[in-house]
Amino acid sequence: MPLPSRVTLVEVGPRDGLQNEPRPVDVATRIALVDRLAAAGLPVVEAGSFVSARWVPQMADSAAVLSGLSRRPGTRYPVLVPNMKGFDAAMAAGADEVAVFTAASEAFCQRNINCSIADSLDRFAPVCRAAADRGVPVRGYVSCVLGCPYEGEITPQAVATVARRLAEIGCAEISLGDTIGVGTPGRARGMVEAVAEEVPVDRLAAHFHDTYGQALANILAVMEAGIAVIDTSVAGLGGCPYARGASGNVATEDVLYMLDGLDIGTGVDLGRVVEAGRFICDALGRGPESRVARAMAGGSA
Repeated sequence: MPLPSRVTLVEVGPRDGLQNEPRPVDVATRIALVDRLAAAGLPVVEAGSFVSARWVPQMADSAAVLSGLSRRPGTRYPVLVPNMKGFDAAMAAGADEVAVFTAASEAFCQRNINCSIADSLDRFAPVCRAAADRGVPVRGYVSCVLGCPYEGEITPQAVATVARRLAEIGCAEISLGDTIGVGTPGRARGMVEAVAEEVPVDRLAAHFHDTYGQALANILAVMEAGIAVIDTSVAGLGGCPYARGASGNVATEDVLYMLDGLDIGTGVDLGRVVEAGRFICDALGRGPESRVARAMAGGSA
């Protein structure tokens, strides 16, 4: 299959990235980061998460973040919700798109969200129904699609089954996440092809971590399988706290540089994304994980 002429980037840094930082970032900085990323042309920027602040203190005050955004026309600002309580809180805060999160691994699901895969889907079904009643799109995340820190390799069939169930309960888009970054291009493409037999490929997205330096190669491989929605994280923010050595999400800057070199349209300004990455890294007191950002800074970042 030929590469897509255009790719939609879903920026996950302000949620999936910052939630794994060792200390919370203040609301004003989180708002400024989301606004900078939207101004760079990113069409989808995850703005926060309506989970318990006791479990994920980094995502506390997501309602205040949503209310403070500039809301660039044409940009979507989804938030993660774990259940109906989170969904109701997100709606009260003015969210117009939500996401739910499960895994293709039973062990990971139990340790990460304290329930089985089946129970997680039961939690999400009423969320999807309530969202449909309001005309609110729901995105489903599937973690550990290529490997689990507890179970090891995950079969493509296991991923396809979970993805199909998410589609059946009403998720408009399903993001397939290599949470611990163990995937390789052949395995990544095979997994997507298996899932596409259950869910149309135009409803699928890819989410890679770069633990073994394979993220860009994996992205290219799944694009060849028809994927045209890619999750990325500014400055490579994030990681998997449940897997030793698992590095962050693939950097938005690095993916953009590759796509620009392939003449694949995104509508995103690389320079402005690099600036946004420097902004948040300054706030965190460290340099970016993005190789492109470091190269553009002359190696001083």
